[in-house]
Amino acid sequence: MNETLVTEFVLAGLSSNPDLQLPIFLLFSVVYMVTLLGNLTIIVLIRTTPGLQTPMYFFLMNLSLVDVLYSSTITPNTMVNIFSEHKTISFIACAIQMFLFINMGSTEGMLLAVMAYDRYVAICKPLYYTVIMNKVTCIKLVCSVFTAGCLNSLLHTCAAFSLPFCHSNHINHFYCDINPILRLSLGSFLCIVISYSYIIFSICRIGLSGRRHKSLSTCISHFTCVALFYFPIFSMYLRPNSAYAVDQDWVLSVFYTVITPMLNPMIYSLRNQDVKQALVKFEVNKIYCLKT
Repeated sequence: MNETLVTEFVLAGLSSNPDLQLPIFLLFSVVYMVTLLGNLTIIVLIRTTPGLQTPMYFFLMNLSLVDVLYSSTITPNTMVNIFSEHKTISFIACAIQMFLFINMGSTEGMLLAVMAYDRYVAICKPLYYTVIMNKVTCIKLVCSVFTAGCLNSLLHTCAAFSLPFCHSNHINHFYCDINPILRLSLGSFLCIVISYSYIIFSICRIGLSGRRHKSLSTCISHFTCVALFYFPIFSMYLRPNSAYAVDQDWVLSVFYTVITPMLNPMIYSLRNQDVKQALVKFEVNKIYCLKT
């Protein structure tokens, strides 16, 4: 039987209604700019503020970097596709986009687990924190996370695109099978649950000192980011088939690829006094430099 192999995919888009194209484009533009501004601000603050040179902020800086790359994987292409006459993506470009998407999604899930372990050490083993979470260990953990995410993505992307696409070549920018992310993230989520179980047990057994209270306040921001990351994934893949809805999946996909990377820096900025103070000093120094 003769089969014609697919060389490009037709992008379905978010809406076929022409009246919604401009509002959707403007919305995505604002969200993407806020995402870049927020995460890049976090990166610059942590890199330039001496008081933020700690393991927790080192991991937060890498989380912001991942969020920038994660959002940039899909959002710009979606914005270009809205007004494009030929709404297509080549076979190679689609493979690259899938590789980057799975890579960044897997990396973020594991990085959140590393951040949970950091909070566990800070609260449950405060006297050994500087010994356990030293600079070399932190760098090794981050490098391991990025390497594992890359290998996981490479494995699944090569497996997916080694198969012939002969029946349907209609896809959506936000339709990426996140099963590879889910498989790796389940292990990361288990590590997060274990870390927070020890944290809660330690707090209940010993009580809160001033230092522990400050460390615990950072856990709230981290746990909020964990919830934003895992809720859409679990909602899509840990539900009965009878509850399947395409429109609902699109909303959840847009949420974890576009909205979550924008919210993460806001969550840490609004609840973290150190970041707030660093931001104020940064703005004051910038104004001073402009005046002189």
